[in-house]
Amino acid sequence: MITLIKNTELYTPKHIGKKDILIAGEKIVAIANNLDHFKNEVKVWDVKGKIVTPGLIDQHIHITGAGGKDGFSSMTPEVNLSELISCGTTTVMGLLGTDGTARNIRALYSKAKALEGEGISAYMLCGYYGLDTVTITDSIQAEMLFIDKVLGCKIAISDIRSSYPTALELLRKLRDVRVGGLIANKKGILHVHLGNLSTKMDVLFELVNKYEFPIEHISPTHVGRSKELFEQAIEFAKLGGMIDITTGASKYIDPYESVLYALEKGVKIDNITFSSDGHAGLTKFDENGNPVGTKKAPIDKNLEEVIHLIKKGGISIEDAFKLITVNPAINLGLKQKGRIEVGSDADLCCFTENLELTDVFARGKQMMSNKEVIVKGNFES
Repeated sequence: MITLIKNTELYTPKHIGKKDILIAGEKIVAIANNLDHFKNEVKVWDVKGKIVTPGLIDQHIHITGAGGKDGFSSMTPEVNLSELISCGTTTVMGLLGTDGTARNIRALYSKAKALEGEGISAYMLCGYYGLDTVTITDSIQAEMLFIDKVLGCKIAISDIRSSYPTALELLRKLRDVRVGGLIANKKGILHVHLGNLSTKMDVLFELVNKYEFPIEHISPTHVGRSKELFEQAIEFAKLGGMIDITTGASKYIDPYESVLYALEKGVKIDNITFSSDGHAGLTKFDENGNPVGTKKAPIDKNLEEVIHLIKKGGISIEDAFKLITVNPAINLGLKQKGRIEVGSDADLCCFTENLELTDVFARGKQMMSNKEVIVKGNFES
């Protein structure tokens, strides 16, 4: 199908003003002030000046659900396609958490392929919290080479549920991710869950400062868990690293406020991302603060926090949307994602002037129209 989208107020995420966009199949093939010479040959959709941004990327989400921390009944459910579309997410990176046994790596791959079959783009990481990396093949390097969806490896540090990996153990995993990526033409990242122990990010600075490992392959997440941890994350970002702030959990202040503080301290907005940690298992408390069960982390907070950045923090639309478009695309090495340009995947979100999400395209297909999700997962009612 060929679609002409007319009269956009276009953010690529850079603001370039009024433009028409021509989509052929899954790709953007033309962007210009006026593409009316195509209108008699294609499907035309006039957005009448709506704000159009790239489709949103969630680079840390439990698409198969997360392991239960209060027994099997507390394991969270899989993510449904409509949940993602309803908040503008057109690309996800799925991963495992504490549990690498009941939550199986092959099931993670299967879910990524299922979401792809339903219309969005989905990738994954091998590994989980433990040092004994769970893989589909026989090694991290082989995962990078032969599993199309694998973009890197996950591990946990500074957490009582981690395996307390040393710098040398992390270096060996980083080597496999990087070399495997070189051969497979992927960037390759070691995605590092940060817990709340006093060791914080110390070992990551050792990797960069003592062993001189390229910082762009080290991807720390949950950096806004505590004030002390975030202060270290700011220094990591100033060294050139990309820091990931969780919007759905693990936060000491509202995520948009963390961004404002980091910018105040001299961090470039190009070095910050948001991710949801969606469908992670969170403890549910009653009105007296007593634990009463488990709930799933929300997946819609990335967009919400970006809008807070704009409306409450005074950050421009083009800068704020970098956190959930081009920045995670760069972090993951996804060259066809996170940008609206000729040759990129046709992932688009349309907003009113008040930043209400109204329409979503994923890989060239309209998935939301006039605030209604029109394409749902195969088993959604």
